Amino acid sequence: MAAFPLSSSLNNISIARSTVRSIRRSRITCFSKKHHQVLTKEEVDRSATSAGVIIVRMMKRLKSVIPMVIASVQMSVMVVPLVDYVSVPTAKAVLYSPDTKVPRTGEVALRKAIPANTNMKAIQDSLEDISYLLRIPQRKPYGTMEGNVKKALKIAVDEKDSILASIPAELKDRGSLVHASLIEGKGGLQTLLQSIKEQDADKVSVNLASTLDTVAELELLQAPGLSFLLPEQYAQYPRLSGRGTVEFTIEKGDGSTFSPVGGERKNTATIQVVIDGYSAPLTAGNFAKLVMDGAYNGAKLSSTNQAILSDNGVDKNSGYNVPLEIMPSGQFEPLYKTTLSVQDGELPVLPLSVYGAVAMAHNEASEEYSSPYQFFFYLYDKRSAGLGGISFDEGQFSVFGYTTTGRDILPQIKTGDVIRSARLIEGQDRLVLPKES
Repeated sequence: MAAFPLSSSLNNISIARSTVRSIRRSRITCFSKKHHQVLTKEEVDRSATSAGVIIVRMMKRLKSVIPMVIASVQMSVMVVPLVDYVSVPTAKAVLYSPDTKVPRTGEVALRKAIPANTNMKAIQDSLEDISYLLRIPQRKPYGTMEGNVKKALKIAVDEKDSILASIPAELKDRGSLVHASLIEGKGGLQTLLQSIKEQDADKVSVNLASTLDTVAELELLQAPGLSFLLPEQYAQYPRLSGRGTVEFTIEKGDGSTFSPVGGERKNTATIQVVIDGYSAPLTAGNFAKLVMDGAYNGAKLSSTNQAILSDNGVDKNSGYNVPLEIMPSGQFEPLYKTTLSVQDGELPVLPLSVYGAVAMAHNEASEEYSSPYQFFFYLYDKRSAGLGGISFDEGQFSVFGYTTTGRDILPQIKTGDVIRSARLIEGQDRLVLPKES
């Protein structure tokens, strides 16, 4: 089965590791700007002995100096102000790690991708910060958490009219009910605030998840369609103007069974994927149309340690040649035919560095386009990622959704397993198809 390329970095990892292992342990490689040389173990030992003699001599000379240095430091401590050091909490330093602000679940990534009212985004940001504060292993900063919730509560109350004004007229009644639930409901801000005051981390975690679900529900009511215009040259492509849900039924190809968490062993398993047209309308639209056309029913899967790849669909009626489509974080519309430079701080709204991310493979002819048919589930592994836990392939593919149900099934899928069926169970009303000419 020919496969469209994923990325060269996926193929080079194993080669690099085997090369490192092949280096003889009795030799040490030393690099400099001008040249590199290989020293034998005996040469290194002789160098180390000479260095040891020099260090002993230096330590003898320092014995008379150290007492004076200590006295000097003690005197300077008495006069140097400590305000600059004390004003930066230790917990804050932990949160500045680049690893902490990247969504690590599909649910978080999808929630952050909703193009909602600025007041709702301010509420969401205050609450999302609590998720990171809960990760601190020692004493939890409950005071900071309480401040975050009170800030969110104030915005929700004071800016009620502005929040509801962003909801279409036909959804206003529903919006008012959700807004009231956000403030006073069982999964609302008041309940979350009370659990923080009780300093029960487990209860805070549960109530926070419930509150964020309510926030997302209200935000989705504010975003009934796309917040930008598509480029004119793509006006006749299928597009998804919002969210949709695709349900896959996967069947074992060798007659074995899946072992779902909390379920019985079966020859088939169900996976659900939320696809996001807010950030990738063309990619999600093309995929949704293929699903509705039954194009993936019977498709064979192949599995590697980093991805589960569908077949390339060369023998099927494949979809449109959709350009690479990536929305950068902080922007309001996607870029087309352009990758992101993660090294320069560019990150996508829908990151690949999430277990169960769903993306299109590259087109076989040009990496400026996605495959018209072939997609993959990304099996993110932090151990194989780069700085900050970001995948080496981040910003290189059109990510258009995330696995939200059945993530435990993904590692059980093997080469030869089959997509028995794929159905668009939500979002048909948001799929805009090109007019027949």
